[in-house]
Amino acid sequence: MAQTFQDFGLSERAMELCTWIYALTEFFPKDEMFGLTSRLRCAVDSAEHNIAEGIEFRGRMTDGKLKKLLGLAHDSMQEVQAQLLVARQMKMGDQEMLQKAEALCVEISNRLGEMIQS
Repeated sequence: MAQTFQDFGLSERAMELCTWIYALTEFFPKDEMFGLTSRLRCAVDSAEHNIAEGIEFRGRMTDGKLKKLLGLAHDSMQEVQAQLLVARQMKMGDQEMLQKAEALCVEISNRLGEMIQS
């Protein structure tokens, strides 16, 4: 039986990060709805979708295609990290939630890096 993206635990962590980002951005200023809020949500969604697609279909695609999808997810996670840093510096949102989101982002980025290198 082929392994699915859930078997790796990475998708669950990415979904957890999505949940944290959506909850965190609820407390951002309303004038950021089409700025930082939208960019953070878009980046984390992109990362999670690329992780799911890359791992779910890994047996049916070339290693190059898989690494490309995981690389895109990794790039999106870097974007999330940068945007979380901006939010922290601007004291937007709950700082404890920001810290949790940052830690998850680093964990996921590291795991993606390992998968890309293997």
